Order: sequence, then structure tokens, then C-alpha cells
Amino acid sequence: MSSNIPTTQRAWRALKRGKPSEALAFQSDVPVPTKLKPGEVLIQIEAAALNPVGHKLMGLLPNFMAGRPLTPENDLAGVIVDANGTEFTNGDEVFGIVPLEVQPKIRQGALAQYVRLPASCVIVRPPNITPIEACGIAMAGETALQALVGVGKLEAGQTVFINGGSSSVGIFAIYVAKAIGAKVVASASGKNEEFVLGHGADEFVDYTKAPLHKYLTDNPPSPKFDLIFDAAGLVDPSLYKHSEAYLASGGTFISSGPTPTFSAWGGPSGMGNMLSTVKEIAQPCWLGGTARKWKLVTMTHSPKDLSTLRDLIVQGKLKPAVDSVYEFEDALSAYERILTGRARGKVVVRVKEGVN
Repeated sequence: MSSNIPTTQRAWRALKRGKPSEALAFQSDVPVPTKLKPGEVLIQIEAAALNPVGHKLMGLLPNFMAGRPLTPENDLAGVIVDANGTEFTNGDEVFGIVPLEVQPKIRQGALAQYVRLPASCVIVRPPNITPIEACGIAMAGETALQALVGVGKLEAGQTVFINGGSSSVGIFAIYVAKAIGAKVVASASGKNEEFVLGHGADEFVDYTKAPLHKYLTDNPPSPKFDLIFDAAGLVDPSLYKHSEAYLASGGTFISSGPTPTFSAWGGPSGMGNMLSTVKEIAQPCWLGGTARKWKLVTMTHSPKDLSTLRDLIVQGKLKPAVDSVYEFEDALSAYERILTGRARGKVVVRVKEGVN
């Protein structure tokens, strides 16, 4: 290992369960990983992106399940400082992910100056995007790709409805669908219409004017949607329950999954929504259930998928959207932004000073 690599680093550490302002501490004496296993690399992190799952798990899982204390967050961009005999070279500029399933074991994450990872978790950053843009690609991008291609089998010439088109997953889904050659209808609040259309959606639906299921039932697409991707993770089952009116026979309703906290279900009435959703999914159509398939996408990191996303960026078919950028010491403000639920694209923390 190079003598230029320090033995300690600055990092945000989740010490207990709770909201970020309560659970996180900014520490300056966190050890830099020095012992790399075969196939691992050491990365100096330049920028990290927040994902909703980060603060949700922070507030949900007890310490023994989460592996705390640990460094939170998963998406990153940085520079290889110890290639450790892998296919990379020291100095390679990369982006990638600390997989959710790996994080509790290594207790490392993206809100740190250094991280050791399997080389398969990162890929060389193309020159047409910056570290700030690249750091938020992996989790949201792979989720969108796996939903539309892996689960939905979306094909050229088909039409997909994307709910939550201004969210980070929704934006990636628009780009992926357009790259495939599909038509995209996306929903968001009216103030985000220009933003969503600017990222490639063919048509826009303002969900604030009327409930989505009512609007789509009253204004059914012709032909009906081949696929519906709920990138917002709705807790209200209405969009799925009424989908026979606007989702083609044989079409699939895919959800990115609801917020995994009781409070997000809105208390007792919210729990009623959850149970109603479960009923609609489980009950056969001949017994009154919804006559359309419902599937859940659970992102698992795939080097192949990350490579596909990189290729789309190189080809100019995918452009990462950055909502806002916060300095490393101000990460709690970044969490405040993502907790509003109004971020358009990725909320980014600049870990290395001066990085764009």
C-alpha cells in the first residue's frame, strides 16, 4: 500500500437506530482499511449519493441487524489508490456501489474518505460525466434496469407508464426505456412536468390534479400500457387495483417497494392500505382479485448491469440528474433534503474538497 495513504480518515458513522440527525456522528479517527483480500480494491471516495433506503434502514433496523457502528450509504465515485492485483490500475477513476448485503459485514459505506470493495462493485468512469454526476448511478440505475428489463421484459415499440418520473429511479427508468425503444408516459407533480419531459418522457401526467387510477381510467391509453413501473413505491393500492382499465392483458405491474416503516403507512389507515395491497396481490382474479400480475423489484448489484449503464452514458443515452450537492461536513443537510421527498434526481455529498 502506498505511503501516501493515511492510516485514519474522516467518516460519518451510524451509531444507533434513529433519524440521521440523531443516529449519525462525524468522526475523524476512523481507520483506513489496510488489509485487502484478493479481488478487493481500495478507493479514495470523491463523492457519494444518498438513497432513500439509507435513512429508512437507519431508522428501522436495530444495531445488531444493521451491523452498527458503520459508515452509511452505498453509491460512490472515486479513485483507485490500491488496485491490489485486480484489472484496475492505481489512479483509475471509478464509480459504483457498496452493496446493501455486504455493508453490515464490512461496516463500510460511501460517506467516508476511503473504502475497500470487491473490484466487481466498481467500473471505470466515462470521461463525459463528472464524479458528482457518476456517484449516484449504481443503485437507482440498476434498480430501473432490473425492473424494466429483468422483471418487465420491456421491448422496443411497447409503452410503459412510470409513476414517480422525477425521482432518481424514475429518471433512470425513463432513460432505460427510451434506450430500449419504448414509449414512456411518466407521472409527477405538475411543477416537475418540464423536468420529466426534458429527461425524455413522451407524455406527462400530473398526479396532483386527480388520483392516478381515476385519471387513467377516465383517459385510458390506446393501446393500453404494456408495463407499469411504480418507481415511487406507492402505499395506496389503487393504481394497481384498477390497472385492468389501462394495463394490457398479460402486462405487468412492477413496484420498487413501499417505505419499510410503520409510520410511512400512515398509522392504522396506512396499515389498511398495506393489507389491501397484499389482498389484491394474493387474491386470484376469479375470486375478485386484480387481473394483472404484480411483481416487486429488489435490486441486487450486477457488474453486467453497471456496465450496461456505463455504455448508455458513453453513447449519450443516459444523463444522470443531480438535485443538489452538499459538502462532506454538511451531510446532515443532505439528509434533510432527501427526507423532504421532493428531490429531483440525486442528492450528493462532496467527500473530496473541490471535486465537480
